[in-house]
Amino acid sequence: MGLVWFGQVAPEEILGLWRGHLRAGMNNGCFGLIWRQVGLGMESVEDYHTQYQTAQALLEWQVELGATEAIGDAPVDRYELPDRVASLKAVAVKPVAEDEDDPVVVAGAAARGAGSLTALRQALEAFDLCELKKGARQLVFCDGVAGARVMIIGEAPGRDEDREGRPFVGRAGQLLDRMLEAIDLSRERSVYITNVMPWRPPQNRDPSKEDVAMMMPFLERHVALAAPDFIVLMGNIACDAVLGRRGITRIRGTWVEALGLPVLPMFHPAYLLRHPGAKRETWADLLSLKARLK
Repeated sequence: MGLVWFGQVAPEEILGLWRGHLRAGMNNGCFGLIWRQVGLGMESVEDYHTQYQTAQALLEWQVELGATEAIGDAPVDRYELPDRVASLKAVAVKPVAEDEDDPVVVAGAAARGAGSLTALRQALEAFDLCELKKGARQLVFCDGVAGARVMIIGEAPGRDEDREGRPFVGRAGQLLDRMLEAIDLSRERSVYITNVMPWRPPQNRDPSKEDVAMMMPFLERHVALAAPDFIVLMGNIACDAVLGRRGITRIRGTWVEALGLPVLPMFHPAYLLRHPGAKRETWADLLSLKARLK
């Protein structure tokens, strides 16, 4: 590789000078350099002397920049080289595949593969991507009569549900049974019950949005397989999961459409135990459900 001066090949005298300075004043190294300097000619001895000093100054500057060696014995005029356009090789772009480790994707595939409620329960038991499963005693899948006209969806199992493996069996469950009996319903003959979450959250905390998201494919499949005529959503978490809305005190008692079915939001029985004054509104909601069943 040679020096280039003003778009022309550097004279051998200057090229030799450059090499000499580099070899005399620098340590061994490996650094290729193309040096372009404008405004210099070789028309007289005086010009040569001036250019010698200029070249020396420029060489010292190159040394300061880190140049250690001149590579190539013959000068090359880079301006005379033909333009080269690098050919671009087509790179095959692989389509982005669904992440096989995405819990929602895995849950969706498992839920779609379940052709019965028994198969869906087995799919949930085999699902290991929800952290709540690690802290729960057992899966809480359902209770009541599969195929009943009314399907109740609660929030998540509590301590008693986690122990027995059935939804709504504690104090809130006992209140629910009395509420159903008041409109001639019961879990033994005319109601099917499940929860958004099949595993108890630690310290009965609210499940996270991620927990709910990965359970939604199972819940949607659960509703499809149970095939009720009406759904009752009990509590904020159930309403948020199915309707995408919270604020149970505002939305309770109003029939809406979700999952292809009529849906009635209601207070959770646990809420009624803490706020007995809300039982009047709940009674109105129960009567609304009874009227729909006629």
